[in-house]
Amino acid sequence: MKRDVQLVRDLVGVAPGFKDLFEAHVFNEDGVLPHVFFWDVVQETVESFLGGDATDWQVTLRFLEEQLRLDVLEVGQVVTTSFLFNLPWPDQAGYGLVDHLGPALSARFAAIRPSG
Repeated sequence: MKRDVQLVRDLVGVAPGFKDLFEAHVFNEDGVLPHVFFWDVVQETVESFLGGDATDWQVTLRFLEEQLRLDVLEVGQVVTTSFLFNLPWPDQAGYGLVDHLGPALSARFAAIRPSG
């Protein structure tokens, strides 16, 4: 199994709040498209951070921090381009989530979005 697809499956394993989203994604896309799925992960994580969803944003950030530290190219690409880059901008609700990124996520976020 490709590492980016495994990333999605592992995330659903540690954050069961993504299970329904994952099942709908697989049905709609006829398989797992990690970059597409992570657009929804961002939305759910921000909603969770803002208090409007059951998905645990802390579990998601902790998991992604651990995965990014493994330094696997495909995983890093998904986390960087499809999660970190799509986090809210400074003038958007939920931007405070950025203050809770772990060291690896924070460093990568600063590299791709130096002005926030």
